[in-house]
Amino acid sequence: MSNELEFLSREVVRGRLSRRDFLGRAAALGVTAAFANTLIGGAARAAGPVKGGVLKAGMVGGESTNSLDPGSWASQVPYTLGRCWGEQLLEVSPTGQIEPRIAEEYDASADAKTWTFKIRKGVTFHNGKELTPADVVATLERHADENSKSAALPFVSGFESVKVDGGNVVIVLKEANADLPYVVGDYHLMIQPNGGKDDPTAGIGTGPYKVVANEPGVRHVGERFKDYWAPEARGHADQIEIVVINDSTARMSALQGGQVHMINRIEPKIIEMLKRVPGVQIRNVPGKGHYVFIAHCNTAPFDNNDLRLALKYAVDREEMVQKILGGYGSVGNDMPVTAAYALFSDDIEQRKYDPDKAKFHFKKSGHDGPVLLRTSDVAFPGAVDAAQLYQQQAAKAGINIEVKREPGDGYWSEVWNKQPFSMSYWTGRPTQDQVYSIAYLSKAEWNDTRFFREDFDKLIFTARAELDQTKRKEIYRQAGVMLRDEGGVIIPMFNNYVDATSEKVGGWVDDPNGELMGSHALTKCWLEA
Repeated sequence: MSNELEFLSREVVRGRLSRRDFLGRAAALGVTAAFANTLIGGAARAAGPVKGGVLKAGMVGGESTNSLDPGSWASQVPYTLGRCWGEQLLEVSPTGQIEPRIAEEYDASADAKTWTFKIRKGVTFHNGKELTPADVVATLERHADENSKSAALPFVSGFESVKVDGGNVVIVLKEANADLPYVVGDYHLMIQPNGGKDDPTAGIGTGPYKVVANEPGVRHVGERFKDYWAPEARGHADQIEIVVINDSTARMSALQGGQVHMINRIEPKIIEMLKRVPGVQIRNVPGKGHYVFIAHCNTAPFDNNDLRLALKYAVDREEMVQKILGGYGSVGNDMPVTAAYALFSDDIEQRKYDPDKAKFHFKKSGHDGPVLLRTSDVAFPGAVDAAQLYQQQAAKAGINIEVKREPGDGYWSEVWNKQPFSMSYWTGRPTQDQVYSIAYLSKAEWNDTRFFREDFDKLIFTARAELDQTKRKEIYRQAGVMLRDEGGVIIPMFNNYVDATSEKVGGWVDDPNGELMGSHALTKCWLEA
């Protein structure tokens, strides 16, 4: 029986037998549908990628103000689309290793200040121009300009110089940085013709798909680029399409109805129900992502640390993880790092729900009256429910949280990083330096808590240049404690990435770097026959 089913599963992959007929034959032999689908998946992996078709994703995280400028990407749809048309020098693999992309090799000086990247030859932009080291230099220069609005500026502001050396690009740093390969792998640093200096919004890159339709907040379409340099590894579908579906119920219906093949951010409260839907697979991957309540430290009443502490003690984190995440996550500690980071200090005391301490700090702050918290369905799965639960928890400390539900379209441009107390999410970053640099350095474009502290900045810069890992770990510990006790971020929980796909999707690999395979699902997956 086993040999027969294995043969038939290969026939399904080859397109010579329908999945329905295969499942019928398997059922007749007493084999469950789940096991039969496992056989098909194994046969598909053995057979390799299937080329052709239109691979579609229904996604939350897109709005009408989205741009193709990589430096501006702040939500899921823009940078998932960006993974389709753009590529960086290097890339972080699902196992956390550095992999070559535009740079095929790299090397560093002993002091980690001078880095040399050998630029891959034979790579073509979508406009027909061959990529050169000069394009790489121009890209890094654009993002590193002190007047740049790029979210990558905190990472690349430490460049002393960037220049072409034959077929190489040489980066000289002001201070040592052993994490530079992770820095140049940031998704904002997509290599563009002349660095995007002529038109950063053109959407022209070296990725497996070229943009043929760009309707922000509605849909985006990519067509396979015939001159892509690595067609055996990526770009298996003839076309990819992202349909923006910010409503959770509508996303699920689109997947069940076959309008799309994959969706992101499954709300935990429906996971168990969705598991029972025929033809749907839940993709649950623990990662470094976290859900946050963000308060501006420079805006009243949140400029008072006692009020910020009151709000932190007023969160029941365990209840949040169970009721909002359904257990698909873990408690947070008001700092954006966990044991998932190599240099994490596990001796930092876990903050717990304490209405009495919250009441003490609230009274000490002198604030009287409600505290306005803005949220939206797009902030993260279950965000509105989380705000209402927080409201109930804080009430036990005598704190009145007033919840305002904002529309999804415009939330990332008009509420997040603008209003003084709101809800958001972070996908995490490969290293502590990156996660602290992008959101907590004083000059970071995305410092959404307005945590402006020179002493904190100094700690991060010192850790970045420290090559002794023991000393570096201790510096990060100090930074974490400072942020936990004095910052404006409340991090009640770290979330798993929970997506869902059709059984027709092949090539899926769990990737803790982010949703939908670290945003690579459309480029690495294929439609099985």
